[in-house]
Amino acid sequence: MLNRQRILTISEVTFYIKALLDKDIRLSNLWVKGEISNLKWHSSGHLYFSLKDKVAALRCVMFQGRCRNLGFRPENGKQVIARGYISVYERDGLYQLYVQDLYPAGMGLIEAALQELKKRLEKEGLFDPTRKRPLPKLPQRIGLVTSLDGAAWRDVFTVVRRRYPGMGIVLAPASVQGETAVEEIVAAIENLNRWGKVDVIIVGRGGGSTEELSAFNTEEVARAIYASRIPVITAVGHETDYTIADLVADRRAPTPSAAAEMAVPVRAELEREVLKLKERLDRSVLYRLQFMKERLERLVQSRGLARPEQEIYSRQQYLDVLEQRLEAAWSLLWQERAKKLELLITRLEAASPLTVLRRGYAVCRTYPDGRVVRCSNEVNPGDRVEVILRAGALQCLVDKVEGERSWQEKEKGN
Repeated sequence: MLNRQRILTISEVTFYIKALLDKDIRLSNLWVKGEISNLKWHSSGHLYFSLKDKVAALRCVMFQGRCRNLGFRPENGKQVIARGYISVYERDGLYQLYVQDLYPAGMGLIEAALQELKKRLEKEGLFDPTRKRPLPKLPQRIGLVTSLDGAAWRDVFTVVRRRYPGMGIVLAPASVQGETAVEEIVAAIENLNRWGKVDVIIVGRGGGSTEELSAFNTEEVARAIYASRIPVITAVGHETDYTIADLVADRRAPTPSAAAEMAVPVRAELEREVLKLKERLDRSVLYRLQFMKERLERLVQSRGLARPEQEIYSRQQYLDVLEQRLEAAWSLLWQERAKKLELLITRLEAASPLTVLRRGYAVCRTYPDGRVVRCSNEVNPGDRVEVILRAGALQCLVDKVEGERSWQEKEKGN
């Protein structure tokens, strides 16, 4: 009998049980209430503890990333509500609750779920203030999502008629509490967006208890407001408490009446502002006209327009003066440059060998290569030389060579 039975390993049994638990939809996201015991903060930042009641205990682990979102300090003996999923820790073969969110038990299950939804939507960016759009300064038509049976639509109608008579109001009726409220609010927002002929949407009701406001704390309504192409003002009727819809909306008003005041300007104030702008424009135009008129008068009275030929003659005379100045300056410059040139020519002639030759000196060169002879020892008797004079040259044959000393003595004897 034993031979026919397949024998499983510990790992196979553990993995099989883990697979069963992981497939269970109920265990994939459940809320558990119990008392904390065996609490331990690990150095890694993970939190290990057990939840117990009078009969049983459940091992729990909350990893570091989730612990960062804790709004309180867990302690042994505290009653808490935990949300998470059940799975098996294979190494020890123990099933445990992997905690995603943890709240004090006094908060209540509904409030805990609400806080979890807020965190998730905030993480997705639905509450990001940078995406909130400004309201139109002068809307042509207001969209209103509220109940026909409530006072909210009458309050909005009264305020809009008082502030801006003639402003269009489009009512998209929807239940604001009850089983169908969420579906109807979402449909009303989507219908107004599809129609596209309103400039701003007011979504709200005239106050109520927390349970009555539950439709405005749902994910469906929050996403409908987020997806709206038209700016949305929420007016749930609570002065202090903010619903999730308030956090997503472009603007939040405490009451429907306040939302209407926020969305619609006072026509009389706009008319006064337009009148002020018109007066400023009129003054600016009159000032400009007066300025241009005075300028034109000055131009008419100016010499150039009163006697234009005189202005032309004056300019011509001034041009003649400039021409004379230019000629004088050019003549002076020419004389200075001519004097400099003469001086340079004189200096050049003084340094010229031809000038030296004119004074009776001569240049002796070897013949035929033309090398200048500076000393008597550079030639020998019988060499041919060429003597350059001021005018002409002599071809000579060296008969005798005398040294410098002999020549000087001979000169002294003469």
